Amino acid sequence: MTLKAPEKNCTYCERLCAFRRENQLKFPQYYNAPVPSFGDLDAEILIVGLAPGLHGANQTGRPFTNDYAGDVLYPILKANDLAKGNYQKKKDDGFELINVRVTNAVRCVPPENKPTTAEEKTCRSFLAAEIAAMPNLRIILSLGTISHKNVLQALGLKQSYAQFGHGMIHDLPKHNLKLIDSYHTSRYNINTGVLTYEMFDNVIKKIKTLL
Repeated sequence: MTLKAPEKNCTYCERLCAFRRENQLKFPQYYNAPVPSFGDLDAEILIVGLAPGLHGANQTGRPFTNDYAGDVLYPILKANDLAKGNYQKKKDDGFELINVRVTNAVRCVPPENKPTTAEEKTCRSFLAAEIAAMPNLRIILSLGTISHKNVLQALGLKQSYAQFGHGMIHDLPKHNLKLIDSYHTSRYNINTGVLTYEMFDNVIKKIKTLL
């Protein structure tokens, strides 16, 4: 199946486009476009975040890269043999994912890192296409409640089908998938103790036991 992804000059969301134009003027060296997914389409694991960070993925053009959330995510993936190379916070650092693909529910950076419900809905077709284009997909890891909600809706399921809960495993038999939840690896969650490195490492280890 051909992967449907937003074009670099995607114009679907007026507010996000206006924000992109502002950032192109402020930060002309940044990527400033819908951020493509990272990793192989043949992977068995898909990790879904919220949206690119202004000075993270929006700068580098790779999900979670040069962002605090990636400083948590990528080293733990590597420690669990799901990545290789040295993560150096840039797109051309040679860092590679193993059996994992990473994407976001919303592909463009939103103001204050808060997409609107309408923007989530607009971008959801790309998430649905991403899932459909992964022939070996077995597990989706949602980072945060917004990711969780959008994954369910991308699969045609109601939010009531599965309630978000850190470390919870939800069977999606119709799609032959398992959805696993984790608190987002954001700086705020780490600093406030909502999520610890050990807690996230345990989620990744749980995923490996399911494969």
